[in-house]
Amino acid sequence: MGLEVIYNKIKPQQMGRDKFIKVFQDLGYGVIRKSRFKKTTNSSGVKRFPNRLDQIELNSINQCFVSDITYYDLNDEFCYITFIMDLFNREVVGFSVSKTLRTIDTTLPALEMVVNKRGGKHLKDAIFHSDGGGQYYADEFLKKSNTQLNMINSMGKECYENPHAERLNGVLKNNYIIPYGPKSFKQLISMTTKAVKMYNTQKPHQALNGKTPIEYKSAA
Repeated sequence: MGLEVIYNKIKPQQMGRDKFIKVFQDLGYGVIRKSRFKKTTNSSGVKRFPNRLDQIELNSINQCFVSDITYYDLNDEFCYITFIMDLFNREVVGFSVSKTLRTIDTTLPALEMVVNKRGGKHLKDAIFHSDGGGQYYADEFLKKSNTQLNMINSMGKECYENPHAERLNGVLKNNYIIPYGPKSFKQLISMTTKAVKMYNTQKPHQALNGKTPIEYKSAA
């Protein structure tokens, strides 16, 4: 977590927020940002879906899911992490870690995790929103999401049209996985799993009235 989030979580009585942040920065804590960019989206495909995010009013889980693929530089070789988040309570309900960008290694296993976690019958008519990456309009993915689960596919053409998933990528990678420092593919899988658990159960969200995703889900 970032230092401001930690401060708001523990609320120390002996110092204010700014002093808390400065003290712990001086001690070497805080999130270190790495800026090495690799594009994971190929938006040149012909299949497109309308952006349906503005058409929904969220009042329960399983109404809308957002997803994106990010990369992790593991010993100068790129690995790929796919996250799927329930937009209502910001819970990460599906993810995959892969060495390729193939649909069967990225979006499909992440979606299968959502089915196992939430139940396929509860996903009917849910919006599945993503960017224009080929992994989200591949025939095998649409067969699962649209034909079998009866979900409604939604897409943004630019990254700013998928802001929640983009932010999720940054938080999980920069605040958790990079500081964990996995050195092998096996460790990357293990530490991504740990990051998702910590995010879902420990990270408070301003948008959720200071609750964690799991707390907000239980209170809804």
